[in-house]
Amino acid sequence: MYKILALDMDGTLLNSQKKISPKTLAAISELARRGVVVVVSTGRGVAELQDYKDELKFMNYGVTSSGGAVYDFFNKKPIKSHPISESVALELIDAGISERAMIHILGLTNSIMDDDDIKNAADFQMSVYAPMYDRICTRCKDFKKYVHENPNEIIKLNLYHRSPESRQRNFERLKHLDLTFAFAETTALESSSKGVSKASGLIELCEFLQIDISETVAVGDAPNDIEVLQTAGIAAVMGNADDEIKKIADFVTDDNDHDGIVKVIEKYF
Repeated sequence: MYKILALDMDGTLLNSQKKISPKTLAAISELARRGVVVVVSTGRGVAELQDYKDELKFMNYGVTSSGGAVYDFFNKKPIKSHPISESVALELIDAGISERAMIHILGLTNSIMDDDDIKNAADFQMSVYAPMYDRICTRCKDFKKYVHENPNEIIKLNLYHRSPESRQRNFERLKHLDLTFAFAETTALESSSKGVSKASGLIELCEFLQIDISETVAVGDAPNDIEVLQTAGIAAVMGNADDEIKKIADFVTDDNDHDGIVKVIEKYF
């Protein structure tokens, strides 16, 4: 009955060591071999998936940058993309500077950060991602200059704060903007174009593949997964998710360190 399995990455497909377990990888690979469309539904951009490109080589499509881009990995081009306007991106950068936040720009296929912020990622409760950022990020000191030189190429802009209180201040400062905001990690404020989410990305992918949204299973664990979980035909929630997210689940599976995705596949596919 179900034709698409949409998987969040951090906290879902990836375990606590940011790895895909052999058991989970075998299960999703076999599902794809059987003709089910297995996709990532992630806040990560295309650049941040590079560490997993060999393992996920069977995966043709992805909802990336929290729906900012629905990407065709096989043809290396977007199916849909929704950039943030230059003026709005500049306002986000100003807010980041005001709170001494770590600024992170996601383009269509690149990831841009300041080298000093990467080295001090622990200050923003993001040290687990520092090795990845160090490997894949383009370094930038002047984010405003980057935006001016690359208009309409800002797919998503993340601000990682030094505390949840700092994040809240910036949210209050920025919430008037015509954007979609999401709280992620401990201190992250993620910004995408208005109306863009993992849910909108999954809908766009379904339209492209001519598959009904009711024929999808979404798996997630975090607040930025809530909308896609509510939109998909089946909402499967990881055991490591907060209780509030579990309340919207059709099925609560095991946690991401115990191959929760495998149990979802066994139940619905």
